[in-house]
Amino acid sequence: MAIAADSTTAEQAPDPVPHEPPQESRGSPDQPGHGEANEVDFEEEDGDAEELDGPAAYGERQRAVLRRLYGEPVGIRVHDIVIEGNFKTRDALIEAEVADLLRSAGTVQDLLRASTLASALLRRLDVFESVCITLDAGPPELPGTANVLIEVVEAATVGGLNFGYYSRAQARSGSLELSLKLRNLFGYGDIWKASGAYGWHQSPELGIGVCLPRLKSIPTPLTARASVLSQDWLELSSYKERLLGLSFGLLSTRHHDLSYDLTGRTLSDPSQMASKSEFDVRGAVPFGFYNAALNLGISAGVILPLGRGFMELSSPVPDRFYLGGRSSPVCSLGRLSSLLGFETRGVGPSEPRRFVPSGSATDDSAASPGRDYLGGDLAVSAFADLSFDLPIKLFKDTGIHGHAFLSAGNLAKLSESEYKNFSFPEFRRTFRSSAGIGIVLPTNLFRLEINYCYILKKREHDRGGTGIQFSISVP
Repeated sequence: MAIAADSTTAEQAPDPVPHEPPQESRGSPDQPGHGEANEVDFEEEDGDAEELDGPAAYGERQRAVLRRLYGEPVGIRVHDIVIEGNFKTRDALIEAEVADLLRSAGTVQDLLRASTLASALLRRLDVFESVCITLDAGPPELPGTANVLIEVVEAATVGGLNFGYYSRAQARSGSLELSLKLRNLFGYGDIWKASGAYGWHQSPELGIGVCLPRLKSIPTPLTARASVLSQDWLELSSYKERLLGLSFGLLSTRHHDLSYDLTGRTLSDPSQMASKSEFDVRGAVPFGFYNAALNLGISAGVILPLGRGFMELSSPVPDRFYLGGRSSPVCSLGRLSSLLGFETRGVGPSEPRRFVPSGSATDDSAASPGRDYLGGDLAVSAFADLSFDLPIKLFKDTGIHGHAFLSAGNLAKLSESEYKNFSFPEFRRTFRSSAGIGIVLPTNLFRLEINYCYILKKREHDRGGTGIQFSISVP
């Protein structure tokens, strides 16, 4: 007789762990090993129902097989795996997903569980409308074996197209958005997604991405995406902005994710043309205890004026890089991260602020009027943030957790011929840094941090100090 494990049965099973072989059943010492007298033969149960004919005999054989399956482990070995119905999807993809899982089963019970997991894995590829796995007896000359028949029905449509207009009443703006999804174009289970949006303030955005469930011997999905965003702010701020983003998902398992993100930003001012580029790389490494995860990031940026003799020109002050501030570096993707413990725009080159008399004799004093922080043409920052659960149930239920962090960064001026005085050893030696611990209160609207910051290294005229600091960031 044949036993089927279709997609309906798989949906009732618990959430499977991909590519985790079923546990081997433990038999008592008096039970024969796999492949001996305890092996199953789907035809040998006929002896208990020889006196019956028709449906009654078939039903009795079924009950006899089920009694044996529930009574003791029945040894079996997968002889062959047959795939049908995949006109576009390659056999190699299906075999790579489930072949090892099915062949690792040593008993009929294990093979039934493996078939359920295999069905769920294939449906998860999102390229099949249905999956049916049937277990049948192997060749008569090979007792104790089974053949596995995998029947799939590929999706009738290769993709979908969505189009709509989305308005933002509070911002008094809107955008036209178009998205396209294509499935299994090349038979590797590949999923392609393309999107485009156009805002009324001349802000077009284009993006394209692909996901491969498996590439050769790599057992985890791989993803890649590229996007371009252009914004015209000439009427409001006299500049144009363009963002180029690249993202690569390198590893994705049940407990770990590894990705590489790169963002480039260019600002252009028709009156003061300058090129501004940023480089940002982030990564996260989860751990298997206390829901801990280590977030790492490094950012760099450079801005140079354009034109004849550009290195002797001054870069626009508003477009320069500034470090310091109270925003969390974990939430600052796409821009240079902040330096916790330092004040906003409190790091880098500075000069005495011009003293402007107020006209009152009582206000004219010799006290220092403070300093103006000029920003830098070259900026580098990095951070490491370890988050973890706190041992209090109320905090775990509400998402409140603790973290420890380390941040560092520096600025340098290159324009107006200052590049001649620049040296990498000096730039590395003058890095500012801070460390600390804190509590994170996440909400749907913002991320609140209460941190104790300790300044490890600072320069003269830098504004920052050791103590308690509150940080509010957009998640």
